[in-house]
Amino acid sequence: MGIVVENVSKHFGSFKAVDRVSLEIKSGSLVALLGPSGSGKSTLLRLISGLEVPDSGRIMLTGKDATHQSVQERNIGFVFQHYALFKHMTVRQNIAFGLEIRKVAKAKVKRRVEELLELVQLGGLGDRYPSQLSGGQRQRVALARALAPEPEVLLLDEPFGALDAKVRKDLRAWLRRLHDEVHVTTVFVTHDQEEAMEVSDEIVVMNKGRVEQVGTPADVYDHPATAFVMSFIGPVNVLPSSSRIFQGNGFDSAHPEMFLRPQDVLIDTTPNGTTVAARVSRLIHLGWEIQAELTLDDGQVVTAHLTRERFDELQLEPQQKVYVKPKDARSFPLYYSI
Repeated sequence: MGIVVENVSKHFGSFKAVDRVSLEIKSGSLVALLGPSGSGKSTLLRLISGLEVPDSGRIMLTGKDATHQSVQERNIGFVFQHYALFKHMTVRQNIAFGLEIRKVAKAKVKRRVEELLELVQLGGLGDRYPSQLSGGQRQRVALARALAPEPEVLLLDEPFGALDAKVRKDLRAWLRRLHDEVHVTTVFVTHDQEEAMEVSDEIVVMNKGRVEQVGTPADVYDHPATAFVMSFIGPVNVLPSSSRIFQGNGFDSAHPEMFLRPQDVLIDTTPNGTTVAARVSRLIHLGWEIQAELTLDDGQVVTAHLTRERFDELQLEPQQKVYVKPKDARSFPLYYSI
């Protein structure tokens, strides 16, 4: 068993940070807590770690009730966004710190540190100080330090948020490979949908202190449980259900809004009876795909994504008249704004 959160709530004054959350995280899995600022994801992570105490509910770690255990008793590794490395210590000394305060034998500490230096691809850099490392290297040291005492659970709070886009992408792939080697139950907080989709086994989507949906990246993207999930994970057009684009295409809805992914907007240069007219207002080249901003005859703007191959077939130009229809669209009984 990994982590079980049972009906946990946490308030800060009148603010309800976590609201009756129940969640099970399988042993050995890599799980993302995903949501916008203020959704409760970091508070939930701190509750699991013991840095915060729940007002109600309980937290089970590896089959034991840890609700009132101290941080030290929980055998958890924690990595913060800003590394929190000791500037006056070398890389080796930083990684060894947690073992030394536990009074682990020196020979074992040395073996473990060298093993981790290789694991995080920092062999040969053990005698450097944090100031002599790049941001990505410092984050790897922080992860190695957290892994040194062989924790049962590893918690990461926006671990790559302070890094530039290229380094973040490289570290995401590295973290996934690292997890596949060590198999420590890992939970990380992020507001980056792409990061959650790329790295995790499961995603926990949070909003306003509650869990909206738990599922694999494919589940939450292809089968969103709520309007919030669909609007937060991946780009989406939100249009009135009365829009002409949905009429005659089998997408009638009793709900006021329809959600349409950009890749589900079909474009052609000739009408076919089920399409509506639009004008290309803008074309954005994104490398592997083209984003077309389309203005319908009623003034509504729709974003469409096309492969380069399809774009070349259509030979679209700005201000060109085209004809569009939805391939797929969804509606929900209630829409939570972000």
